[in-house]
Formats: sequence, C-alpha cells, structure tokens
Amino acid sequence: MKRLITGLILTPFFFYVVALGPSWAFLISLAAVGLFCLYEYLGILAARFPEYESMQRNPALYAAGLFLLILPSGEGIFLTLLALLLMVLVLRMQDLAGALPMASGALLGVVYVFGAWRAGVLLRAMDPWWMLFALAINWLGDTFAFYAGSAFGKHKMAPRVSPAKSWEGAAASLAAGIVFGSAFILYKFPSVGLGRAIVLCAAANIAGQMGDLAESAFKRGAGVKDSGNLLPGHGGWLDRVDSSLFSVPVVYWLLSQQWFIR
Repeated sequence: MKRLITGLILTPFFFYVVALGPSWAFLISLAAVGLFCLYEYLGILAARFPEYESMQRNPALYAAGLFLLILPSGEGIFLTLLALLLMVLVLRMQDLAGALPMASGALLGVVYVFGAWRAGVLLRAMDPWWMLFALAINWLGDTFAFYAGSAFGKHKMAPRVSPAKSWEGAAASLAAGIVFGSAFILYKFPSVGLGRAIVLCAAANIAGQMGDLAESAFKRGAGVKDSGNLLPGHGGWLDRVDSSLFSVPVVYWLLSQQWFIR
C-alpha cells in the first residue's frame, strides 16, 4: 500500500515537470533527485568501506555533480580534472590502501548519477516527450515484471544479485515496454517508424533492467537492503531511478546518432 500511495503522489508531479513544466522546474527537480541519489550511492559505499563516510559529507562532490549537470560543454576535460582532484584529495588518507577505491568510487558516483542526468537534460531539449518516454518505459516495465514475476516466476534471473527477479518477469517487462512504448512513439513521433520504435523500446527496457541489477549488486555487496528510506514502499531515490540512470543515456545516444534517425 505504501508503494502504491507513493507512486500515486509522485507520478502526476513528475509527469508535469518532465513533459509540461518549464525548463527551470525540470532542471531543479533533476538536480534535487541527483543530489539524493549521489548521497545514497556514497552511503552504500560507506556501508562497505567506512572511509567513504567522509566522502559522503564532502560538499565538493555534490557541487561537481551539479556543475556536470549544467556545464555547457567540455564535460570530458571536466571529468578528467575531477579525477585528478580526487587522486590528490585521497593523499590525506591515513590508510592508503583505500586511496584507489575511494577516488575511483567517488568519480564513478558523479558520472553514474549526474552523467546520466546530463543526458536527460539533452534528451528533454530534443523533446520533453522523449524524456518522459525514457523514464516511463522502465516504470511501466517494473510494474509488469513485479506482477508477472510474482504470478509466474520460476526461473531465477540473477539469484546472487537479486533473488526475487525471474526470467518470466524480465520477459514481461520487455514485452510490455515494447508494446506500450512503441504505441507511444508512433503516436507522438510517427516519423520514427515501427522498426526503430521497437529497437528504442527494447534498448531502453534492457538497459533499465541492467541498471536495476547493477544497483542491486552494489547493495548486496555492501550488505544493505535499500539505498535509503525517503520514499515509503520504494526505499530511496536511487532505488526508484536506478533503471532510468541506465535507460536515459541509452535513449539519448540512439536518438543522437545519424545512422539511427535517418
């Protein structure tokens, strides 16, 4: 019930912000979710490596994420400079055995969350409905995977990473994503055509499922159940958008390729 209520509250808000709201509202919402996600990601790392607790409280990482989100260009050199800065910062550590995992883990967190959201900013600039598609296709797929997996799931998909996930649930998620996603694309963007619509939907759904498994692997390795507790019934923000952090960059990349959109 908590999961349903949370969904009923969040869905209309995000539909308006993503598809209909002004750009500033979208950017502020994206930044806020990104900050929560980065905090929770660093919290997962801190559960496994206590030295990450200092990184979780370091405002420079959050500022770097926000800067990556709004940077006009040159994100490659910015990430290079961030990597070099992190390599310098870890020189202060008492236990230098943790220097490499701390620097690399912190850099991964910024790219994982804010790199994906930067792709979201660019995707919405193409058309707000594309951004909504990249988000909604995984939320829809998650729903079908949950109910189909509960009713018919017999073959475990990744028992070490996420024991509750089944191949039956994954197949239901993919099928629903292709059917409903293709219908949406052909309605809003008829020039895309059925073939490319199916490819887009399949790529977005599969990427989202991999994103869900990747975050589950992080949590299982750290011995935590949820990334946070801010969303009743869902866990943390990272638990809610883990699939979108994978699907949004994939959708943007495909739509930005000349060979794909021709």
